[in-house]
Amino acid sequence: MENIFTGKTVEDAVKAGLEALGVKQSDVDVEVLDEGKRRLIGSKPAQVRLTVKPKQTDGERALAFLEGLFPLIGADVAAQLKSEDEKIVIELTAVSAKSIIGRRGEIIDAVQTLAGAVANIGRKDYKRVVVDCENYREDREETLRRVAHKLAAKAVRLGKRVRLEPMNPYERRIIHSALMDDPDVTTKSEGKEPGRFVVIIPKNMKPYEKRDRGDRNRGYNKDRGGRGGYGGKPRYGERKPYPKRELPAEGTPESSGTSFKREGGSSTGYRKGGFSGFFGTYLGKDTEDDRDN
Repeated sequence: MENIFTGKTVEDAVKAGLEALGVKQSDVDVEVLDEGKRRLIGSKPAQVRLTVKPKQTDGERALAFLEGLFPLIGADVAAQLKSEDEKIVIELTAVSAKSIIGRRGEIIDAVQTLAGAVANIGRKDYKRVVVDCENYREDREETLRRVAHKLAAKAVRLGKRVRLEPMNPYERRIIHSALMDDPDVTTKSEGKEPGRFVVIIPKNMKPYEKRDRGDRNRGYNKDRGGRGGYGGKPRYGERKPYPKRELPAEGTPESSGTSFKREGGSSTGYRKGGFSGFFGTYLGKDTEDDRDN
């Protein structure tokens, strides 16, 4: 659509045209036909032509974003909009598919998230965007469904919960959908993003039983022939008896320990010739002759 508008200045002519068309300046291309002139008598008005840009669909907007993104990250990738009816599907073609898919799809998932955010600008209801490369999405979905059924069977067999690795929301939905009609298990998501994961819960899950540590220890010792051993034999050799210290006999010289003799001959103090109750290093005979030598 092309329209010519006039005004005292170019800015006035553009403003008049935007109001008449009911659009924003970013939605039109502006061509100045005449900047206008002031004269001694009267003036010549400015004249502009406004051309409304063709409005992009949500898919086209996402495609244009990706076409500008790949050169910035140094990726030689061609993008094509396949459909945008129920969901927007963009197909990527690259020299090396692994370089754009990444380990476990981290790169292509990030690209898909960005494309989805751009496609849903200004929308009230969210429209799903799928970015694929060499049929990666279909192969991944089939793998996830196969893993879901395999782990569900394991959960039922063991009677225990089975936890899957962290996944993005799209892949978690595939797991939930794959086991939705399974009569033996239920599923739920736990954790926080980006480490949120799916847990498969069997309906025959065994209740938790707290084991008695005493019973466990007795069983351990019984199987191995007693405490800490195997077949009745000590594990680290036989324990040798601690040698008993013999008390000094009557008349044995005093030990080097310190003791005090009580005044008044009390029966509870030190008694000559008896054991003083202190241990120390034996210093030998303590007499006046020895001290003088």
